[in-house]
Amino acid sequence: MDQKKTGSFFKELRKEKGLTQEQLAEQLNVSGRTISRWETGSNMPDLDLLIEIADFYEVEIGELIDGERKGGMIMDKEIKETVLKVADYSSDEKIKLMKKLHVFAWVGVISFLIFLALDCTGMAEGRVPGAFADFCEGLALGALITAVIYTSRHINKVRVLKKKLLHRQ
Repeated sequence: MDQKKTGSFFKELRKEKGLTQEQLAEQLNVSGRTISRWETGSNMPDLDLLIEIADFYEVEIGELIDGERKGGMIMDKEIKETVLKVADYSSDEKIKLMKKLHVFAWVGVISFLIFLALDCTGMAEGRVPGAFADFCEGLALGALITAVIYTSRHINKVRVLKKKLLHRQ
């Protein structure tokens, strides 16, 4: 996909409708800056917005992605429903990921606060309290590392490795 070409096509379609970037942004419930980024090809809309844009301009999604008209029919209902399902699935996956990150963040924050409380009050001295303080510190660090992995692109590599290891056993 040539994002510059696609962006130019977005701009062409907007101008055909006689709209400014701000007017289109208002229509699609996004910012004018977002429209500008789409039209320069520096960013592309999410799938659910792509469907809305295709309907608005009465073009096929394929035409939007390719950045040119193909003279075809407007996207048929079945394809549109499939694409909407894919967009919903993608959105659900993002929500699940955010819930996991939320849990990791709270575990990390609470563990770190317990560690700080024990350390600042001097209660981290001694064998048992010291071990508990070290555990809390480690748990906080582990939650932080896990959150960083989840927010990076490396999580897919971890999943693949996990599957390989589980299938070998």
